Amino acid sequence: MNKDITLVIMAAGIGSRFGKKIKQLEPIGPNGELLMDYSVFDAVRAGFNHIVFIIRKDIEGLFRNAIGDRLSEQVKITYVFQEKEDIPLKKELAPLRLKPWGTGQAVLAAKKAVNGSFAVINADDFYGFDAFKTMVDYLKTADNDGKAIPEYAMCGFRIGNTLSENGTVTRGICTVKDGFLTGLEETKNISRKDGVISGTYNGNDVTIAENAAASMNMWAFTADFMDILEGSFLRFLSPLTEETVNEGEFLVPIAVDRLIAAGACSVRVLPTESKWFGMTYEEDVALVKKSIKDSIAKGEYPEKLWK
Repeated sequence: MNKDITLVIMAAGIGSRFGKKIKQLEPIGPNGELLMDYSVFDAVRAGFNHIVFIIRKDIEGLFRNAIGDRLSEQVKITYVFQEKEDIPLKKELAPLRLKPWGTGQAVLAAKKAVNGSFAVINADDFYGFDAFKTMVDYLKTADNDGKAIPEYAMCGFRIGNTLSENGTVTRGICTVKDGFLTGLEETKNISRKDGVISGTYNGNDVTIAENAAASMNMWAFTADFMDILEGSFLRFLSPLTEETVNEGEFLVPIAVDRLIAAGACSVRVLPTESKWFGMTYEEDVALVKKSIKDSIAKGEYPEKLWK
């Protein structure tokens, strides 16, 4: 039996900057395809054979109707649910939490659905075929047997390939040494003005090099990561009180950065020239549709993805 090569897609969020609509379910292809259709299409042809969707229980019917049932005819699909109440500690605080706990908790929701190594992406981002192929090639050889500390990987996009024309974005700006991630700074308000890319980190204005590696939440992990991530989540939850329950989020990039700083793992940075685009803002939809149309015209995608 062939081993699953699993792609976990985080699709539980509703974009607050996206007109209160569920941006993951916005049609962008010529036949009503969603951005997720293109991600799954690229993932399957790159070699992934199992897709795990992380969604909210209340949108399951809508999600299945919009994309899930269609994709289940193309590849093995599993659904898991990110629920605010699904925490391993201080469950009494869950009703007081006003927003989801973050992408780290989302990934943990997939723990029982993942068997072996896996990759993680956002549902509302377009990563490109090269990025998916890079991930699959890594996952096929990922093995932590005999290593002093576990090794994981992330796809490093050039920051200049990841900006929105319609507003600022937040990106994890990476420091890389000898091909490995040594630091990840969650930088906000990033935009390009007069040819210069800048943003804010810890409240300070920073200038960012055009070729700086950026994390777009495209990660590759071996199976042991789930237990390690759960330990990190316990440490996040432990100091929370009724007064502080809504402070901060448990995010994958921050959790990984802290593991690196503690010497608990290493993360190989896999560079890609893929051009990212996504739908951070409602105005991005027209640009995404044009990008897809241009890609079809170049022969990069068929006019109709699924026959």
